[in-house]
Amino acid sequence: MFTLPGATTRRYFSVGARRRGMRSIGFVVNPIAGMGGRVGLKGTDGMVEEARERGAEQRAPGRARAALDALADADPDVRLLAYGAPMGAEIARDAGFGPEVVGEPERAETTAADTRAAVAAFCDAGVDLVLFVGGDGTAVDVAESLSAGTPMLGVPAGVKVYSAVFAVSPDAAGRIAATFERTEESEVNDIDEDAYREGEVRAALKAVVSVPVDEERQAGKHVPGGSIEGLAAGFAAEIKSGVTYVFGPGSTVGAIERELGFEGSPLGVDVWRDGAVLVRDGSESEILAALGEENVVVVSPIGGQGFVFGRGNHQLSPAVLARSEVEIVASKEKLDGVGALRSDTGDEGTDEALRGWWKVRVGRFERRLVELV
Repeated sequence: MFTLPGATTRRYFSVGARRRGMRSIGFVVNPIAGMGGRVGLKGTDGMVEEARERGAEQRAPGRARAALDALADADPDVRLLAYGAPMGAEIARDAGFGPEVVGEPERAETTAADTRAAVAAFCDAGVDLVLFVGGDGTAVDVAESLSAGTPMLGVPAGVKVYSAVFAVSPDAAGRIAATFERTEESEVNDIDEDAYREGEVRAALKAVVSVPVDEERQAGKHVPGGSIEGLAAGFAAEIKSGVTYVFGPGSTVGAIERELGFEGSPLGVDVWRDGAVLVRDGSESEILAALGEENVVVVSPIGGQGFVFGRGNHQLSPAVLARSEVEIVASKEKLDGVGALRSDTGDEGTDEALRGWWKVRVGRFERRLVELV
C-alpha cells in the first residue's frame, strides 16, 4: 500500500536498528523499462511491440547489473531476495549473488501484476529495502504494494523519471542500497504517456513513500518559470551556416526553435539545418542519419534534477553525442534550482567525458559556469 500526501514537513527516520544484522534487499526488474526511449516513443507503456518493431533493445538488464555490481562492492554479504527471470534472479546470479527467489512471473511477457506480486513477497519476508529497476510507472507499481514503512529505491531505467525515489545512476543506487542510514518521505509521480507523446505533460502525484536519504538520490521534477526570450534570441543570432543543430526536448529549447521560425516537438528531438527541419520528433537512427560534418546538440537540464542527458531524451545517445558538440541552455531560475548538472547516458565513457565545468547560456549574451558531476 502507499500513503497519500499530507503535511509537507520533511521527516527523517533512522534505520540503525536494522543495520545490527545482515541487511536484506528485495530486487526486482521491469525488463521492458526504457525500451521506447531511443526509438522516439517517449515511454513503453502499451508500446512494447511497436518499440521492438522499431529495433528497440532492452535497457533495464544492463542497468540492473550495474546497480548490483555496485551493491556487491559496497556490501558483499547482503541478503538478496529476487523474482524469477527475467525480473532479476538471473541478473543477480550473474553478479555473484545467491538470491532467494520468492516467485516467478506467470508469463514470458511480464506485467505490472508481476511487479506488485514481487514487492508483496519481499515485504512478507521483511526486507529492509525494495530496490527496483524501471521508470515512473514501475515506481507506482512498487509503491502500491509496499508494506507501511518499507523503503524503496529506484535504479533509473525508464524514459521518463519524474519521481524523487530514484538514485541519480545505477551505481549510486547500488551504493545507497548498501549504506543508507536514514529514510525520509518522498513523492512518486507519473504522467499520462499518451498525452506526453502529443507534447503535453500531465503529471500527477501517485504516492508518498519512504526512501533512503542520500545526496545522490534525485529530486522530483518541477517546472520553473521566467522569461527566456532573450536567451532564444541570443542563440538564434549565433546560428552558423552549414551546421546541423539537434534540439532536445523542453520549453527552453522550444523557445529557440520558435525564434528560428518553426514549431518543434516539445517532448521530442528535432534536427534543423540552414532553415530546414530535417527530422521532427526523431529516433536515434533518424537523428544519426541526418547529422552532417558539424553538429551541435542543444539541451536544457530538467528542472529540480539537473539531468542534461538520460531523462526523457534517450534518442540523444552516446553515438549521437560522439559526433556532436553540446550546448546547454537554461533560465537562471532553473540553474538556481538544480545546483549541479548530471548525465546518465548508460555509457560510462560518455558520462565521464561530459563531466566538468560548462558555460551554460542563461541570457542573450550571459553564460554561467556550472559543473556537470
